[in-house]
Amino acid sequence: MKKEKLIEQIRQKESFLCIGLDTDATLIPKSLGKGPEAMLAFNKAMIDATLDLCVSYKINTAFYEAMGSEGWKVMEKTVAHIPESHFRIADAKRGDIGNTTQQYARAFFETMNFDAVTLHPYMGRDSIEPFLNHPDKWAIILALTSNPSAEDFETMELRHQEGRLYEQVIQKSATWGNTGNTMFVTGATRAEELTHIRKLAPDHFLLVPGVGTQGGSLEDVWKYGSNKECGLLVNVSRAIIYAGNDSDFAEKGRSAAQGYQTNMQSLLRHQA
Repeated sequence: MKKEKLIEQIRQKESFLCIGLDTDATLIPKSLGKGPEAMLAFNKAMIDATLDLCVSYKINTAFYEAMGSEGWKVMEKTVAHIPESHFRIADAKRGDIGNTTQQYARAFFETMNFDAVTLHPYMGRDSIEPFLNHPDKWAIILALTSNPSAEDFETMELRHQEGRLYEQVIQKSATWGNTGNTMFVTGATRAEELTHIRKLAPDHFLLVPGVGTQGGSLEDVWKYGSNKECGLLVNVSRAIIYAGNDSDFAEKGRSAAQGYQTNMQSLLRHQA
């Protein structure tokens, strides 16, 4: 997906909501049954109920990989059910080099037709570049994540270079691609850092997890992280897809998504 199309969708829907399909087979409503088919039915119902409220879906591949080959089939069918109008993210957090990375890019961009993949930049440029060689596809690079132990490495002060490790990651990796094929993951639980991140990457989109169950503030993310094009995809997973656990799960998921979209609409209109 081209950047212009993503921005158009945000403006049309007055939303920058990304819904995370972190579908845990053990949390699916009993009314759907069990197993891969129940998981797929849950995903399809949640997608159908929220299409007009979000611009993106993020599939955390771990929940599907855990089910083996049947889980992969569910993931493929889930992606196929998402219209091309929506930005489809494989939250796979891959990070390798050479032929291995080329095959990862083929798997997610060609075989399953995702628009973007989350990636570890630890091994440097050649771990990211094969993903950037696919037209209209995106590399979403982990920068400052929302987990508490991100401080183990990401916020470390560099001894022989000014700044912290995550800042160097953003500055360096921003030169590998461009604002039309590269995003950065920046956690909502560290919203105060977004002002600084915007100085390092003023025109890049940011994928922001951590709003909802993890306690991040949508208003703070907007205040510190938005740019003139919005520049944000705010991901909400559990607070939407597990808003209900009975036969009305899709309706309750839609209601939760509607709440986020309404708040986003207000923020976007205020900016305009």
